[in-house]
Amino acid sequence: MYDHLGANLKLLCSHYRSIAEVCRKLSINRAQFNKYLSGQSRPTAHNLKRICDFFGVEAYELGLPSEQFAQLIGLRRHDQERIAASDPLLELLQPLRDNASSLSRYCGYYFEYANCLSVPGQILLSLVHLREDRGSFVFERQERQEQSRADDPQAEDWVVRCRYLGAAFYLQDRLFLIDYESLTGNEMSQTILIPSFKSRIGRLNGLKTGVSSGDRRTPACTRVVWEYLGSAINRVNAYRQVMLYAPDDPRIDPEIRARLGASHIRDGLFEIE
Repeated sequence: MYDHLGANLKLLCSHYRSIAEVCRKLSINRAQFNKYLSGQSRPTAHNLKRICDFFGVEAYELGLPSEQFAQLIGLRRHDQERIAASDPLLELLQPLRDNASSLSRYCGYYFEYANCLSVPGQILLSLVHLREDRGSFVFERQERQEQSRADDPQAEDWVVRCRYLGAAFYLQDRLFLIDYESLTGNEMSQTILIPSFKSRIGRLNGLKTGVSSGDRRTPACTRVVWEYLGSAINRVNAYRQVMLYAPDDPRIDPEIRARLGASHIRDGLFEIE
């Protein structure tokens, strides 16, 4: 397949402003990528998968003769443009997708801490996975709320599991995340995070808006903290920690507890410090 890899990669890169832009979005060293283009080097299996996922092609397609590959990509782009032109939502969001490359450094897994909108007085810990998929940044958020009779002898046991799917955008030094509950389709939420300007991502502060899952479905807003876990984690162990916590639970870091309560009012606006 490598006989035609360089030429086919050049064709794919021609649909972007520059090779430097492609390298930034792929998080691949420019000098190394140039070796792929010239045929001096072959991508590792890991980098090949990243390249294929980014351009939306299969590995075997990159090995097709250049004329055949060009025809295939031309037909595929024509279909994509036709679909986008007929979908006003895709057309509306396209400028936001074009400016989302700054999100690359934020990809990975996070614990999200928030004051629970459905169970006031409790802290909800969720698991979030932010990733890049074919040039867009998408995320999945897993929630689990449960209560047993051990917590309240008068209450019945109950467990609620939620799976949110969403898209992330980066505009003027702020992260905007919009998602919906995919299991029931009855809720959307928006989160705005303040980015980290440090070399290593630790914790991100922000606000989340949504609705309570109670009968009244009251619109609500909460402070939120995202804690970076890494690009690869033990998902099973992480998910075991996804649940409701009492505010004074020793498993909640005091700094996170303080961040969830830190805010002030200025000119009538609720702000996060």
